[in-house]
Amino acid sequence: MPQYTLLGGGYRAELTELGGAVSALTHGGRDLIPSRPVDGPIEFYNGTLLAPWPNRVVGARYVFADECFELPVNEPDRGHALHGFVSDAHWSCVEFTAIEDHRSSAVMTYTLEPHQGYPHRLALTTTYVLDESGLTTTLKAENIGEAPAPYGCGPHPWLLAGPDVTEYTLSLPAGKVFLTDELLAPTELVAVDGTDYDFREPHVLGQVAIDHAYTALTEGRVVVSGPGGGVAVTWDHESLPWVQVCNGVGLGYKGVAVEPMTCPPDAYNSGTDLIVLKPGDTHEASWTISAA
Repeated sequence: MPQYTLLGGGYRAELTELGGAVSALTHGGRDLIPSRPVDGPIEFYNGTLLAPWPNRVVGARYVFADECFELPVNEPDRGHALHGFVSDAHWSCVEFTAIEDHRSSAVMTYTLEPHQGYPHRLALTTTYVLDESGLTTTLKAENIGEAPAPYGCGPHPWLLAGPDVTEYTLSLPAGKVFLTDELLAPTELVAVDGTDYDFREPHVLGQVAIDHAYTALTEGRVVVSGPGGGVAVTWDHESLPWVQVCNGVGLGYKGVAVEPMTCPPDAYNSGTDLIVLKPGDTHEASWTISAA
């Protein structure tokens, strides 16, 4: 599997065509995400792209345009359809620019053909730019099919700030959190005030288990920091008004997943912030990972 190395601004990123994913990202030699072999396996979606939906479609079923669809279940212990179809797809690198003026870039493409439960065609283009501001990713989707298509997207980086996640400090400027049931299906959107999920004032994670979607963001910037340093994800919180945060408690995986999203979990059923791409419509979303 080809691997592409981007250099710029003291950063180094490794990209792979498997999942169109970021397999390594360092700054000054420090890991900002957990590194992995270029050929996988991709553990817990680390560094991948999530489309045409992020997070879960509960029960792997939804209704769109008065028609019921059943998606493949890829979270069998909970019965959900998780994170779309492209995180393990084979993308194609169509442009690659080695370091030039302290920046480098790559463009990858993938055509999503109709799948079980998703009878639509999307042309996806991902542009990676690495410079002094960090690694910026832009995902563009175009509906090249013949009917309107439901759509949502986001990234799935795990931010690495040291060996022990319980020692990380989390800064998360969100005023609301989606509570979940035992199957991680969203149940109630509540204010974070007085809950264990309020990180508007940064504090240490400790033993709290987080795998929740947040919204009511005052800015699109989440920072984790620890003995190893700090890592940030930044984005336009108007175009990506949700963020899933998971600190991996019980997974045995190091890092904090920070996933800016266009829509919340199960948006295919709730319709909340769901994007509908008509034939020929496009959508773009961008985010940046950097040392903090």
